Amino acid sequence: MPSWLPSIPYPPPDQPGYWHPVTSTLQWCEEDYYATYYSAEIINTLTNLMFIYLAYKGVKSCRKQGHDTVFEVAYFGYFLVGFGSFMFHTTLKYPWQLVDELNMIYTTCLMAYASLSYSRPANHQLALGIFLLIFCAAITLYYHYLQDPVFHQTVYAFLTLFIVLRSCYSMEFSLRPSLRQSEEKHRLERARKGLPVMTKEEQEYENKRDMEILRTMWFFVVFGVSIFLGGFGIWNLDNQYCSTLREWRRELGMPWGFFLEGHGWWHLMTGIGAYFYILWAIHLRHVLNGDQEHFRLVWDRFYQLPEVVRISDPPKKEDANGAVNGSLANGHAKGDAKKTK
Repeated sequence: MPSWLPSIPYPPPDQPGYWHPVTSTLQWCEEDYYATYYSAEIINTLTNLMFIYLAYKGVKSCRKQGHDTVFEVAYFGYFLVGFGSFMFHTTLKYPWQLVDELNMIYTTCLMAYASLSYSRPANHQLALGIFLLIFCAAITLYYHYLQDPVFHQTVYAFLTLFIVLRSCYSMEFSLRPSLRQSEEKHRLERARKGLPVMTKEEQEYENKRDMEILRTMWFFVVFGVSIFLGGFGIWNLDNQYCSTLREWRRELGMPWGFFLEGHGWWHLMTGIGAYFYILWAIHLRHVLNGDQEHFRLVWDRFYQLPEVVRISDPPKKEDANGAVNGSLANGHAKGDAKKTK
């Protein structure tokens, strides 16, 4: 360690702790109770505070900007993931391990419900909700029986992959002019059939607007997935080279060794990635509602949190789902509001 770098030496391994004995089925690379008697893994614990903070910001934004209630519930699930992980890494107790890991499944299933139930009939929404509840219960019971973290990680990975791909599909078919059939050739074809159509100028305006939105949303997808996978990669390096990293931490001393806690970086990076996903899903919901004129995804500076903000009040719809479905079927969002002979 450079002599000019002040540090505090790590204590000997295997320190006693308040929450002994360990009952979790997982053990991370961070040494136990080296910093405080009351927290088993202090960095893995404290990095979860970001989840709690971002959940608070998310709920506050939902209420201020008028986003759908389902996303408030999603942020509450996001909070429970962070709180469960906070308690798990503090105590290394099996019940808190379940709270940490299973809430990841539950929150992802909630986002799946938000995506798959949109504009569906009430009986379909009910059936989907019952199916997902049974699915979550089955995963909970089987994981408790199996107690194999690989099972949880596999289920979570497949759920996340499915819901992201499903949402990308909805995004593309709602915004890309060629897929939603809102190009000039489609407008002329509808006109020949005697269907109500936009003017050429209105169509070009909406296509240009929606392509700009699509580019912004794809940036969010790439950024969120990249930072999520980056955190996953760091976590795997932490597992694979744990003994080497522990030696380096002890050579550096505290607090510099904290920066080599790979699982802590996993918390920070996946927390940001998940927050970006919920934000992206909120914006996608407004697009599906045909309200992209009234809500904007704002990220003024890289070091500030992005937010979906209301820039004007959307018109009230007697049947929002029907209006959206009708407009998309005609090949453009909010088509009913801008038709001309």
